[in-house]
Amino acid sequence: MGMKAGATVDDVRQRLRAAGAGPSHERRLLRLWSNALPQDAGKRRPEDFLPASLRAALPQIEAELHGLARLRSAHPAGDGAERLLVELTDGQAVESVLLPRDGLCISSQVGCAVRCVFCMTGREGLVRQLGSAEMVAQVALARARRPVKKVVFMGMGEPAHNLDNVLEAIELLGTAGNIGHKNLVFSTVGDPRVFERLPQGPVKPALALSLHTTRADLREQLLPKAPRMTPEELVEAGERYARATGYPIQYQWTLLEGINDGAEEIEGIVRLLSGKYGVLNMIPFNKVDGLDFRRPSWERAAEIARTLHRRGILTKLRQSAAQDVEGGCGQLRARAARATPITPVAVNFSSVHL
Repeated sequence: MGMKAGATVDDVRQRLRAAGAGPSHERRLLRLWSNALPQDAGKRRPEDFLPASLRAALPQIEAELHGLARLRSAHPAGDGAERLLVELTDGQAVESVLLPRDGLCISSQVGCAVRCVFCMTGREGLVRQLGSAEMVAQVALARARRPVKKVVFMGMGEPAHNLDNVLEAIELLGTAGNIGHKNLVFSTVGDPRVFERLPQGPVKPALALSLHTTRADLREQLLPKAPRMTPEELVEAGERYARATGYPIQYQWTLLEGINDGAEEIEGIVRLLSGKYGVLNMIPFNKVDGLDFRRPSWERAAEIARTLHRRGILTKLRQSAAQDVEGGCGQLRARAARATPITPVAVNFSSVHL
């Protein structure tokens, strides 16, 4: 039998019920799975309270859950991060990245349809959606290696294009998975459906919005398949969500030399973000083979951040994690694809930072 590619949390629930689980058994087993604990963990012995049919099926169910996300290779970095190449049940692969300070970046799709011009992932388009159980399985896999207290949906894929599965994973992680709601971060290029759906859920994640420029015309060039929300509309919608949830918005800005690092953009940022409940994360571009963009010098990037600070904009200058392992996120995936018969796709530019 086994779990199929694209398996959802609901599929896991159905599997447990088919084996005889009642509501309390189901809650317990989902909690143990999402926290990477053995199914016989705890003071009470399974034979004391689990139905015989469920006890008999547990080894097979546990094997199926482990099979949703298997570790193909692990690559520790000097900064404390660790890139994981994760194989799914159909042989496709995505990347998760364990981050310093108990964070984890996970993928929500194999590939991406947004086609940001400075990102390798979109060059191959969308291969398939990840099911919500495959997202939770990435967390369980990572938790088997080290503690995870924050999960960012910032790896391969655009969460807004897989909204039902991402929200189902967030709901489980924010309840049985024992992760604080503000420590679940939904990263998106911006989509009206996101701002409509996120406030309605029982678990309201923090938001990271890919801004990258304050010019609507340039944003259309950089993010050609993103919904046509102008930078002003994006910030306005972000501000409403931030005020409603009490979490500041993280505005993401990949610094591209000669493109979005000039005085005009600095003035635009001050105009857009002054007084807003948010923080600007500036990430100098990671060099990626086959892309012609360059990153500004660290000195120039630091000067931009200092200027914005003086102008009253909370700005954090960040490096992407694990740069010394493979450059930009997705390089493990791309390298494995050259060695094995997997559709070559690489991961999102923004991927791994907290």
